[in-house]
Amino acid sequence: MYDLDTRNHLEKCSNMQSTNATEYRTHTCNELNVKHVGTDVLLCGFVHRIRDHGGLLFIDLRDHYGTTQCLLQETDDSFAVAEKLKDEAVVKISGTVVRRDPSTVNMAMSTGEIEVHVNNIEVLSQPALTLPVQINVENEFPEDTRLTYRYLDLRRKKMHDNIILRSNVISHIRQTMASMNFLEVQTPILTSSSPEGARDYLIPSRVHHGKFYALPQAPQQFKQLLMVAGFDRYFQIAPCFRDEDARADRSPGEFYQLDLEMSFVSQDDVLNVVENVMHSTFSKFAIPGYTVSSPPFKRITYSDARLHYGSDKPDLRNPLLIQDVTDVFRISGFSAFSEGVKSGALVRSINVPNGSSEPRSFFDRINEWAKDIGLPGLGYISMISESKFKGPIAKFLSGSELAEISRINNMKTGDAVFFVCDKKAVNLAGMVRTKLAETLNLVEQNAYRFCWVVDFPMFGYDEENKQIAFSHNPFSMPQGGLEALNTKDPFEIKAWQYDIVCNGIELSSGAIRNHVPEIMYRAFEIAGHSRDFVDSKFSGMIRAFKCGAPPHGGCAPGIDRMVMLLADTENIREVIVFPFNQQAQDLMMGAPADVTEQQLKELHIAVLPS
Repeated sequence: MYDLDTRNHLEKCSNMQSTNATEYRTHTCNELNVKHVGTDVLLCGFVHRIRDHGGLLFIDLRDHYGTTQCLLQETDDSFAVAEKLKDEAVVKISGTVVRRDPSTVNMAMSTGEIEVHVNNIEVLSQPALTLPVQINVENEFPEDTRLTYRYLDLRRKKMHDNIILRSNVISHIRQTMASMNFLEVQTPILTSSSPEGARDYLIPSRVHHGKFYALPQAPQQFKQLLMVAGFDRYFQIAPCFRDEDARADRSPGEFYQLDLEMSFVSQDDVLNVVENVMHSTFSKFAIPGYTVSSPPFKRITYSDARLHYGSDKPDLRNPLLIQDVTDVFRISGFSAFSEGVKSGALVRSINVPNGSSEPRSFFDRINEWAKDIGLPGLGYISMISESKFKGPIAKFLSGSELAEISRINNMKTGDAVFFVCDKKAVNLAGMVRTKLAETLNLVEQNAYRFCWVVDFPMFGYDEENKQIAFSHNPFSMPQGGLEALNTKDPFEIKAWQYDIVCNGIELSSGAIRNHVPEIMYRAFEIAGHSRDFVDSKFSGMIRAFKCGAPPHGGCAPGIDRMVMLLADTENIREVIVFPFNQQAQDLMMGAPADVTEQQLKELHIAVLPS
């Protein structure tokens, strides 16, 4: 069944079509009902399915809007033509609308009470091949086949609905942004290369020998320059290009985002706008029965997210929380952990309410899984009463240590606490938290749970280059401004940076921008870059800021990921009309492809052997 917004889209489009009849059709294939009985009609579409009932043929005719059942009897003039039709043939059908026999009425279809008695069939296009992707079956097909024949794959109902959903979501976002006085502006696609974290797609210039354009990883600098230009509130549905590897939630090559920027704002102002857009969009297009977080969304500091969720992308549907119990084990009698702590390991704990009631086989399975991800196993204890504990490591711990573990984890009788001890305990504990919740069916179902991650560190340490580096976005304003940069340990400085996360998926990063030239120079200096570097790499921006710039900030939620969540699919390629495969190839169009020697010569390019 189509969702309500999809049906509204189809009905609106089909009504427009019926008032503008052409030589091809008077109505669309979801439009006819009992009001049209006795009406002569002209329909066009694809042959979805043919059913032969012995002297009686039924054709399910499908177009973008829906399906209509058409009927032919053996004595009809077009019966011989209909018998030769293949699935997915494109036809024009003229006929008369009649009521269905009551026993064949299908109320699941908008046209389920009628059928069209066919007078004539004109074949507009007949498939010459056996189609590699069948449209009228629910079978799964290899992804490479689906992407090679994407135009067939998109005829399938689920895929067709996903693209309609995407269009409706973008249309709603545009209306919402306009209602908040945002101005839609298109920024350039050909620009200069900029060090923004991912690899650029480079385009050689024909006229400027040896020089290159880059496709924008994001409209970052342009949207900030729009604020300097005085436009106050900007947005666009922006295409972005990054030469990075594919993941289930990331498409290689290109993606789209709701790019927005605002002048004279604090972090709260930006977060409030984005919350309004997210809540409005997800409430409107949520899967039936799903609930959506209400603003204000929960805000979690970066350090708390890493500690309590084991990730900077917290999934709030999972109720389990991680705690730090490293100090408890530092001098404990459980040498496996105390020795680990001495060598730099951390110890994290996860309390599972009523976990002690689970059978021994549950604990064994979790331990075997832990070994599969590189841990020696998981220690655990169960609380039998306020002062009595059991479990493999309980006997190695003193009463005061058990009491402290109980306090930190807010344990109650019947709870079980699992422990992770490792130098990578932060991420591993996050994996254990997820595994425990999924195994015990603790993850909240049918919900979109939003949160913000805030207070990201301004700087981190680049192990590869052995130097201080920006940890997030180099254009962010440090909390405390120039004074913080001049007086604080760089690793203690927080930035006005924020991520919005839904169900453990990062939808966007954003920041209040560094709009003061001296603060920018100093921030880049700490990261090992000279004033000349800033003037060279970001000449347009730094020159603009020297002309006076308003405080400004923004965000850029990913359209593809939003639609992926709303379509209830784990693969982002299911909501992109013509995506690359995981190797960044367009199998349908054959890209990337070789070019001619003449083309290379015009660009002053030579291809070296690999």
